[in-house]
Order: sequence, then structure tokens, then C-alpha cells
Amino acid sequence: MRTINTCGQQHYSPLIPAVKALCEASKGEKLEIIMDDAAAFNDLKEYLAEQKIGFREIYEGEQMRVQFVV
Repeated sequence: MRTINTCGQQHYSPLIPAVKALCEASKGEKLEIIMDDAAAFNDLKEYLAEQKIGFREIYEGEQMRVQFVV
């Protein structure tokens, strides 16, 4: 599983590295995106749902994780 941690991202949206990883992933690859920005996290979940990609949500304090298979 490849993990992309966007926590503390201040220069640009945390969605950028998340979507970049999604675009670069091979079919069948497992990804885990870690965020601490609730709005971006919700946007990512909405995008995955629109693309019909099933995902798992994990909440750990300030961090939110989404795991899925491309």
C-alpha cells in the first residue's frame, strides 16, 4: 500500500498530491491518503464516490485517512 501524507500542507491544496497519486497509480494498486484538512478530505471522498471507487475511512484524532484500490 502506498501512503500519501498531506498533513500540514500550507502552500497548496492537499488535494493536489492526493489526485496526483491517484492518476499515477497502477490498476489494482492500494493507496492510503492521510489528511488533516476536513474540507479537502470530504472533497476527495466525494470524488472517489463519483468515480465509483470504494473506500475505507479512518479517523485518528486530527488525522483522517482514506484507503482504496485503484
